[in-house]
Amino acid sequence: MIKRTIYLISFIFLAFTAACQTKTDPIVPIQTADKHAKIEKPLGESSIRTPDGANALDLETPLRCDVNWKTQQLILTLPFNNTDFKLQSATPSDDLPHLEVTGFTFDTMPAEKALARLTKEAGITLTAKDAPYVPVSGDNLKGELTDVVNMITNAAGIFYTYDENKQLMTLSRKQEQVIYVPKTRPIILGLLDVLRGAGITDMTTNWADYSITFNANIDVRNNIKQLINYFESNPTLVAYDVSVFKITPYDGCDVEWKALLDSFEFGSITTAQTGVIGRVLTTTNDINIHTLQRFLGSKATVEVVSEGKFVVPNLWLSRFDVGKCGVLKCAANDLSVLAKASVESNNYIVSDVTLETTNGQVTQFKVKNKLGENFMIIGLPNEIFGQKEPKSETVVFMVPRLIKTMKTNENIKNNL
Repeated sequence: MIKRTIYLISFIFLAFTAACQTKTDPIVPIQTADKHAKIEKPLGESSIRTPDGANALDLETPLRCDVNWKTQQLILTLPFNNTDFKLQSATPSDDLPHLEVTGFTFDTMPAEKALARLTKEAGITLTAKDAPYVPVSGDNLKGELTDVVNMITNAAGIFYTYDENKQLMTLSRKQEQVIYVPKTRPIILGLLDVLRGAGITDMTTNWADYSITFNANIDVRNNIKQLINYFESNPTLVAYDVSVFKITPYDGCDVEWKALLDSFEFGSITTAQTGVIGRVLTTTNDINIHTLQRFLGSKATVEVVSEGKFVVPNLWLSRFDVGKCGVLKCAANDLSVLAKASVESNNYIVSDVTLETTNGQVTQFKVKNKLGENFMIIGLPNEIFGQKEPKSETVVFMVPRLIKTMKTNENIKNNL
């Protein structure tokens, strides 16, 4: 093994906004059409597409959409094998040649141009998929070629791969990553929810080896690394059981929610907050999913839209897409619940909850409740989802639970 020492005298990078360049479409000569030619209609979204039933198939469903409202375990201790965590690139790459760089200096220029200058003497061809990248500058960089390339790509926030046979280096803003997680279901659900909270929706989960493959930029990749390191401290996770249902009053008028105060003992509703749209109520367990639906059933038709669960690592942002556990063609399937949770002393849970659709944010609340209390968001008119039923509402009922993790080196059976 060759011991490598890098002497970095100075390395400074400046980031600027990269200007977009538009290309002029080439002029195509006009050709006379054959009057006997048969013109076929191209296949498009309006003609043939994958049926909704096939698109709705989701391997997470048995875990995600199974909520036991009768026997909810509010605190779960979860052992996990911390050695199972691993994050790596899913794109194959060879090692760069073992070459020494001495005194490489360049003024502010796009990263791809700096790397082209650096690798030219090594006979390496460079291609940039989505250039231009942010400008960087370096002064008297020294060390092995691999280390200097890493300095420049890290500063510019880009990835690279190398093909030794072709002597080709490829640069890109995103790269396919794969993360292997401990074989415990709450943890992999938590990782999936965090990735969705980061805006990543195109991912593939392998339930045989508990891995998740996804495309990510440097920032997301680094955040996932931090999350893996976070599990070294035996963190507490917050799990939310969620029920979303639609209510349509029998009399065509608004539901009189103040009737809750007469139907339940005083103190059953502990707080009430008003948002841009809707209100959030925190309640004792006297008002649970069963007693609430019984109360509403005397005043309105209650239609369960979706029931499921999602997991939030402490101080991280996670996302639950209602449609994942919903019925087909339901307008509220467009709704997503985002939550950032923190656990405070005496088992208090602070939840920053945001509701949004593909058209943007609907409303937002900050809720603080004790473990064992519930909260529900009421007063969401279904016009939000494009439904022409002015007196129908959507209700989001949520129960927070705690998952306390405990790392170990022992093999853990996948029974959680």
